[in-house]
Amino acid sequence: MMPGDFRTWTKDHTRAVRDLGFTGFGFHLDGETAFDITPDDCRRYHEFMAGEGLDLVQFAILYRECLFSPDAAERAAVTVKINRGTEIAAALGAQAFLLRPGSRSPAGSWTPHRDNYLPESRDLLVETLKPIARKAEEDGVILAMETHVVSIMDPPEKCRDIVEAVGSDHLRLIMDAVNHFGSIQDVYHSSAFLNCIFDAVGPLAPVAHLKDVKVSPGLVVHIDQEVPGEGELDLALMLQRFDALFPEGYGLIEHLPREKVPVAAANIRSIAAHSGVDIH
Repeated sequence: MMPGDFRTWTKDHTRAVRDLGFTGFGFHLDGETAFDITPDDCRRYHEFMAGEGLDLVQFAILYRECLFSPDAAERAAVTVKINRGTEIAAALGAQAFLLRPGSRSPAGSWTPHRDNYLPESRDLLVETLKPIARKAEEDGVILAMETHVVSIMDPPEKCRDIVEAVGSDHLRLIMDAVNHFGSIQDVYHSSAFLNCIFDAVGPLAPVAHLKDVKVSPGLVVHIDQEVPGEGELDLALMLQRFDALFPEGYGLIEHLPREKVPVAAANIRSIAAHSGVDIH
């Protein structure tokens, strides 16, 4: 609902977010554009947002590079972009700066490749993240790494291992439970799998992505996202476990066409109310 370049925002954008009862939002800035952002741009952002009653929960920059590429030049180039993003996140006062690990696949960051799962890929990722985390510490920014079953950031236990290996309190994870569902049995037994995810990484994931999961028909396995409250996910358990860890934490709705966002928000609020979770 918010365009990627915050310099183009109007009061219509923020009003539309508030009209749906939201108090926070996230947005993605193009990684190349990040180098064009000036201190005056950030100052004007704060002037624009003053009195809007909205928190910048998640800021991200977009890039195609892989953080565990065997090409040292590629890793160096993306580190420069992320460090610039860290500076902007600090200047805007973002609660979290979202990172994507990338993929060895040339098809894009969220596409599978067998080399994503090699032990040496994990070691390269940790090597790349350590100085990035130090920069985040210096700038007072919380990095939040996205996870996904097609990426290097899966299973949850491996995600925890990577965070611990980097060794910084400024590197955390996104609690995007749906991204870890890789089997039909996990979908049909979502409560048990959700508990496994939270047991492994719950305390490390202060921002949640709220969506749902379904099994779609086909001759091979098809696991797809769904409007929250309309799939197989035990969303009540998801909300309860996240709330127990981060009662003031945000859950963000994502990947829906705009016309479905009101339904998703209403479903989440209804499930939360029936589950003893206070959304405010």
